[in-house]
Amino acid sequence: MIYIENTYICLVAPLLLVCLILRKRTGRSLLFIIFGMTSCLLSAYVSTLFAGLTQTDMAEATYQISPAVEEIMKFLPMLFYLLVFNADRKSAASGMMLIAAGFATFENVCYLTANGSEDLVSLLIRGFGTGAMHIVCGMVVAIGLYLLWEHPWLRAVGTFAVICFAITGHAMFNVIVGRPGLSLWIGSALPITILIIFYLVLFPLTDT
Repeated sequence: MIYIENTYICLVAPLLLVCLILRKRTGRSLLFIIFGMTSCLLSAYVSTLFAGLTQTDMAEATYQISPAVEEIMKFLPMLFYLLVFNADRKSAASGMMLIAAGFATFENVCYLTANGSEDLVSLLIRGFGTGAMHIVCGMVVAIGLYLLWEHPWLRAVGTFAVICFAITGHAMFNVIVGRPGLSLWIGSALPITILIIFYLVLFPLTDT
């Protein structure tokens, strides 16, 4: 039996301590990562609850419930940050990607704890594939926030649209990697490829 709460405490405790002595910007970045880990922990509870209420087995929940729960839970800390602190679009977009990275990190650690560390190939596929998927979904939401949040009449509809897009992409990834063999390799390589394309396209634009 895996006690993910204990894993969460071990990971978050040193990050919280170092936040106390770091500068504001760096400490805020670490807090976003902690928020991502917290979202992952809460997503596990919420997904299990909905799976029990709907009498859905874990395989079907991976495709039907988890993508929606996880993407919404990743967005909630950022929504709080935007509404309460009136954050600017740039810091919100960066924070969303850090939340996604924290989420993926905690999920990978839980996977490692549950399945062991003997199979290096599986861990590489899991670490890079799933990690890239969460970051790509977070980046989609971040780009949506950056482009739409300054227009009040687009905030609600646009935010709902980009979250639905992220949920759909997440669910498609889970379906593809749910099968062994070539499908698993293709599904894991796809978000990594998208992430590389994002890097090549967006970073030159931000430097100009």
